[in-house]
Amino acid sequence: MSRVTTAPALLPIVQAALDELRAREPLVQCITNSVVAGVTANSLLALGAAPAMVDVPVEAALFAPLAGGLLVNLGTPHSDQMAAALEAADAARHASTPWVLDPVAIGTLPVRTALAHRLLDKQPTIVRGNASEILALAGGGAGGRGVDSSYHPDEALEHGTVLARSAGTVVAISGPVDLVTDGQRTVRIANGHPLLTRVTGGGCVLGAVMAAFAAVHDDAFEATVAAVTVYTVAAEVAAERSTGPGTFAVHLLDALSAIDPATVADRAALS
Repeated sequence: MSRVTTAPALLPIVQAALDELRAREPLVQCITNSVVAGVTANSLLALGAAPAMVDVPVEAALFAPLAGGLLVNLGTPHSDQMAAALEAADAARHASTPWVLDPVAIGTLPVRTALAHRLLDKQPTIVRGNASEILALAGGGAGGRGVDSSYHPDEALEHGTVLARSAGTVVAISGPVDLVTDGQRTVRIANGHPLLTRVTGGGCVLGAVMAAFAAVHDDAFEATVAAVTVYTVAAEVAAERSTGPGTFAVHLLDALSAIDPATVADRAALS
C-alpha cells in the first residue's frame, strides 16, 4: 500500500532520503555515455554517493549485485556497452538491485530504440527521459530532435502513466516542470533552471542521482521524487551564483555538495 498520496506529505520524506543518502554513501554502478561519464561521477561524489563506472561485459553483470543502484544510459551505445547493459540489468533484476533506464534519443535512432525495449523487459525500477523519449518508449511518438524533446512533459503524461502501470516501474518525465508517476501517484516538481539544458549531462546526471536515492529508499516513487527535487533545487542555487553555462557547471557540483534538508524545504515546489 502506498505510504504517501499527497505532494506536501512527500517533503519530509525527501529531506529524510537526502540525510540517508549522505549517511550510507551508496555505491552506484554507471553504464552511461562517454560524453557525460566524468560529470556523472563528479556529481555523485559531490552529492555523497560513490560512482563505479563498470560498463564492460562480464564485469558489469558481476558488479550489479554488489552495487546499491545501477544506471543504464543509452547516450552512446557501442557494442560492448550494449552487451554490458543487458547483462547488468538482468543481474540487477535477479539481485533486487534498483536500476534506472535512461533511453536517450530513442524513437528516431533504431539501434538504441530496440535496445531500450529489450531493457524495458528487464523491469527497470525507474525510467527517466524527456517527453519525446517517454512517448517513444510507450509507443506514443517517434522521438524528438536528437536528445532534445519535441513535446512538453504534460503531453507525455498519459502515455507515461500507462507505461508505469504496464511495466511496473516509476516514470520520470523531465522538462520545464518535471513529472513523476508510478501509474497511481503523480507529482509535479517545478524547480530547476534553463541552464541545465546548456551544459553537458544536465539530464543524464539526474538518472544517476535517481539510482543513488533508490539505493537508500525502498519506495521507488518517493526515491524518484527525492532525486528530482534535490537535483533541481541544487540547479536553482547554482544558477543564482552563475554568469553562464561555464560557471554553472562548476557551481552545480558545489550546490550538490552543499544542499541540505533545510534548503530543500525552503525551495521545493511540489504539487
